[in-house]
Amino acid sequence: MKRVDIHHHIFPASIGKAGLSAKVGWRTPAENLPWTPEISLKAMADMGIGTAVLSIPAGLPAGPVGQENKTAARQFNEYAAEICADHPGKFGFFACLPNLKDTEGAIAEVRYALDDLKAWGIAMSSSYGEAQDASYVGDDVFDPIWVELDRRAAVVFLHGAQIPSSTPYPHPFLGIPVTEVPNETFKAAAHLVVTGKKRRFTKVKVILAHLGGSTPFLAPRVAVLSKHMGCTLSHEEIIEDFKSFYFDLALSSHETTLTAMRAFVGDDRLLFGTDFPAVSTEMARWYTRNADSFFSEDRDALKRVMYENAQLLLPM
Repeated sequence: MKRVDIHHHIFPASIGKAGLSAKVGWRTPAENLPWTPEISLKAMADMGIGTAVLSIPAGLPAGPVGQENKTAARQFNEYAAEICADHPGKFGFFACLPNLKDTEGAIAEVRYALDDLKAWGIAMSSSYGEAQDASYVGDDVFDPIWVELDRRAAVVFLHGAQIPSSTPYPHPFLGIPVTEVPNETFKAAAHLVVTGKKRRFTKVKVILAHLGGSTPFLAPRVAVLSKHMGCTLSHEEIIEDFKSFYFDLALSSHETTLTAMRAFVGDDRLLFGTDFPAVSTEMARWYTRNADSFFSEDRDALKRVMYENAQLLLPM
């Protein structure tokens, strides 16, 4: 079996130099730094991955709207395209965008990445901006970008941002990537649903990272409480729109979560992912073994989740 890993990162040199980030509370495995395509190719061979879809971590390129931010996005996308060209069949990529508050710059990068660089989709962070100035991806200001993505029936890979809560994370073992990022994914997904954007831009195929974080478990809460607060969608329409996302398995595969996801969306909207090189090969293998075991009695479902769903979704 040659798995398709749709959640596989390029780590810029700046991440490699940091190694341990006190700000977010995560220690990237030392053997993965500094990252090179060869490190990923070895891990892919070890894990039976035929193709990996590269993306830059959420929140990058960092910085406010401006030429520096646009240039950084362009340089990443061209670098990703070079890696794909150097290793045909092994890699595809989701292009990053400059700060979405530069809507014209973001739309220009969508066009360049999809048309010229042949990116397989667009990677988005859950929100853009800092603190009180942050706007989630369903904000009206970003509608022109969604219009362009919808026109193209594009794939969007949506990942929670590394945003701290109002209190320090509870323990060094429970840093922001462990506790906060999954909730940021949920907040972005819920924002798209209750604003009607998920229903309006129906041609865009949105993948939620890490099984959507807390999305499957909080969707029923949104269905009733957000309706009470003024959302014009019915309870059933809200649930329906939550079910229209795709969900990747990265760092999330377990009997409990997969049972819930199978009940929530079935097998056709689940996609394999690892989050390598943010985690070690052995860490990714633990989740992969869980998924293999869970679907061991249904080989057709296993094939769908491991590669067939991705092959149908992406321009591979």
